[in-house]
Amino acid sequence: MKFVVRKDDIYNGIKIVESATSQKAVQPVLYNILIETIDNNSIKLTATDLVLTVITSVDAQVEQPGKITLPAKKLTEIVSKLGNELITFEVEEGGTNVNISCQKSKFDIIGISADEFPSEVRNYQIDDSKCFDVELKPFLKAVKQAGFAAANYEVSNLLSGIVCEFSNGVLEIASTDGNRLARVREKINSDITEQTQLIIPSRTLNEFVKIGSFVEDENIKICKDKSTIVFITEKTLTISRLLEGQFPKYNQLIPSESPKQAIVNVEQLTTALGRVSVMVNDKTSIVKMLFADNELTLSADTPDSGKSEDKIDIQYSSEELLIAFNYKFILDALKYIDSEEVIIGLNASLSATVLKPNSDDDFICLIMPVQIK
Repeated sequence: MKFVVRKDDIYNGIKIVESATSQKAVQPVLYNILIETIDNNSIKLTATDLVLTVITSVDAQVEQPGKITLPAKKLTEIVSKLGNELITFEVEEGGTNVNISCQKSKFDIIGISADEFPSEVRNYQIDDSKCFDVELKPFLKAVKQAGFAAANYEVSNLLSGIVCEFSNGVLEIASTDGNRLARVREKINSDITEQTQLIIPSRTLNEFVKIGSFVEDENIKICKDKSTIVFITEKTLTISRLLEGQFPKYNQLIPSESPKQAIVNVEQLTTALGRVSVMVNDKTSIVKMLFADNELTLSADTPDSGKSEDKIDIQYSSEELLIAFNYKFILDALKYIDSEEVIIGLNASLSATVLKPNSDDDFICLIMPVQIK
């Protein structure tokens, strides 16, 4: 096998697929990226950990067809350090040694035969009858806004998934880890004709968001085949297992209205939380918030270190309320509120609190407070 490729093209291709390589592989080949020639003008890169698979094509001048797998980490290091010129990859005939050269730089890297790469990944077939088109930008925006609240559990746990529901031109995405919940509804152009709910591993969607930064397509194709989901762009396939089971009925947890309401400047609240959090207990990350007379007082204390306090002006006219949160949950929600002000819906000191933008965006984050001792 021999091909010549531009540095930017091969480097971007590697960055797209490398995160799908296994971190704890039983099979050494799963640490590697499969490189295959497709035709005279392109090559294909594939990586998988057998749960998530990413495949992308790269423009290249192919002089001799073939295939090989190379260690992802070492390949990334080599390509990143080469000059911004054409790079030549050449595999010794019948062997697994690969020569990578660029101007006067030369590397020899030992690969693993492509025959050891999982055949079910190499030969994956797509059934077009099970696919539908979706606008890319609104989809990526919704995933970023509502995907952060998913639990960091093993891939088989439902709460580590993100719910995506398509119906009547509306995309609803939600995630929860049991302590917080995020939900967004986004109008979207799609040719899907029936209501479809998918529970997709958060890792899969987070990786697809990263891939989206390399994609210029207006639409993507989404295919559901039994327990598998596939995202298709012009040059990239992202294939993942779906999570199966009954996701919590999260919409029933969101209160229709809140007895108390505060309107707070997002930037001022973010900055104040950053200052006060210097003195939080690292084990609990608790910040107390006192709402009273158009003022919010934030405070934190750690017996061994000391305490902190900050105040900001807000719009709040209900009775005084002292409530406490893991401040990181508040900061996470504020990060995805695309508005100058946030509406904070309150009830009692141990009741779920709602954060939503003071705008037309249909985004809601529900956060459970913690008990003040």
